[in-house]
Amino acid sequence: MSHIDVTTWYLEQTSPDDLRPAAAPEGDVRIVRAEVPSPEFSRFLYSAVGGDVSWVDRLGLTYAQWREILDRPGVETWVAYEKGTPAGFIELHALDEGVVEIMYFGLVPAFRGRRIGGHLLSYGTARAWDLADRWPGRTPTKRVLLNTCSLDGEHALPNYERRGFRLYDTRVAPKPAVETPGPWPGAFA
Repeated sequence: MSHIDVTTWYLEQTSPDDLRPAAAPEGDVRIVRAEVPSPEFSRFLYSAVGGDVSWVDRLGLTYAQWREILDRPGVETWVAYEKGTPAGFIELHALDEGVVEIMYFGLVPAFRGRRIGGHLLSYGTARAWDLADRWPGRTPTKRVLLNTCSLDGEHALPNYERRGFRLYDTRVAPKPAVETPGPWPGAFA
């Protein structure tokens, strides 16, 4: 199997004041929390958003494994809709000691370049900062983390930086070169 060098950038915010929100896009765009954990819906979002940028880590998970991830206290999925159609999502994971990680974030390819991404990232980051308000007993958020890599879209890192995330680490590592399956096998054929 061939390998490619992948650069991963690790970013953070350490105060809610770090967030620099993007303007809301024009039109009928709403962001709604998926309050009922649904492995089917989460897998759909994951594959639809990440299929062209090598998101393959979760594709082999069983239904039970998806359920285990989504049922953890402090895991939230927020979905952007344009005119009722899912356009993208942001998945938050509360960790220990007031840390929240933006585990996944992105848009379905057909919705990229329409100013939805900056708005969804802004909204989702604000929800990371107030996550403890929705989860009694959780430590208030002190730090919001995320990472992106050279396989993600070219606008990912600049979007994070425009929203106020700061780089705190960079790593380069070889990873297996994988075919990007799209939302289903053969989608790009």
